[in-house]
Amino acid sequence: QMLRPPRAAAYLGISPKTLSKWRWEGVGPPFKRAGRCILYAPADLDAWLSSRTFTSTSEADHAA
Repeated sequence: QMLRPPRAAAYLGISPKTLSKWRWEGVGPPFKRAGRCILYAPADLDAWLSSRTFTSTSEADHAA
């Protein structure tokens, strides 16, 4: 089941506005487009979260 941005943002624990900003900047999770509709696959969200796993805050700061 594909998620629209509000549900994808809730899944990630962020605001829809943040998700939109990340989409614009190209730093967020991958998404699909169906016409004007933006869709996120839960598996893509999980994979993106897994790729953002760090062992220290300084490591995370350098990845941003």
